[in-house]
Amino acid sequence: MRASGMEGGKPIIGVFDSGFGGLTVLRALMRRFPEADFAFIGDTARLPYGSKSRRTIARYAAQSAQFLVREQGAQFLVIACNTASALALDAIQDAVPEVPVLGVIEPGASAARGASRTGDVLVIATDATVHSHAYSAACRGLGLRALEKACPLLVPLVEEGWTDHPVTAEVIRIYLAELLAEAAAEGLKPDALVLGCTHYPLLRPLMERAVPAGMKVIDSADAAAEVAMRLFPEGQSPPVAPDPAAGPVPGTGLVPAAERDTETRERVRCFATDSVEKFERLGSRFLGQPVGEVELVDLGG
Repeated sequence: MRASGMEGGKPIIGVFDSGFGGLTVLRALMRRFPEADFAFIGDTARLPYGSKSRRTIARYAAQSAQFLVREQGAQFLVIACNTASALALDAIQDAVPEVPVLGVIEPGASAARGASRTGDVLVIATDATVHSHAYSAACRGLGLRALEKACPLLVPLVEEGWTDHPVTAEVIRIYLAELLAEAAAEGLKPDALVLGCTHYPLLRPLMERAVPAGMKVIDSADAAAEVAMRLFPEGQSPPVAPDPAAGPVPGTGLVPAAERDTETRERVRCFATDSVEKFERLGSRFLGQPVGEVELVDLGG
């Protein structure tokens, strides 16, 4: 049964993550699909996925996908989780063959291909994503050479709210210095940096200040939303709306914050398998506005 509040003929896009970092993907999707409704689930009871086996990750992700499609009526599914995109995309598609499924890795690699002139790119991500080498494989398939680096300190810094903190800026500087030194040692000339974790878009301003001049920073969440516009069922590509989290834009007629929050509650339903209070508290940072009431669900073992 489709949940109430998602009826009325509007398209429904389902978004899945192992936690709440995928709300950055939801945020990008909301801008590009102003006429759609959304259902988002964070499998917070079973994170981190990176410490699980491929088989377990596939089972967990398939359960979330089936919840979004079979119970919430999602007609299109975006996997806003790099680990699940890397290790379980085929299993998710098999679990919900009736709808299109999009991950975040291929779009990120494709955006890097469009941005790079040298054909050499850098990728920063979590340990699990880097160890999967999914970005490297996706980039190689597009004729790119990719050098990946795990940056495990960045996720906790984002969740602490230190997205514009000197400590975070210094950590980013050190990570990038190490990665650039390794690239130079291998004879690479990278001119694009892929943010291969859904937490990292919140650090994009710091990243852009830290990279060498001329290097483009690729937000894989934004790239996935762009690809979603091309893959959306019925071939629809709604016009891009102003980013509601960016604040008032002169001459755009952007609605006041109170009305915006009401609109968000009407368009989005958020679910979590645990830690609802934490989801509500931290999720707003990722979505750029209040996530509203998060509903607790049990997906089984």
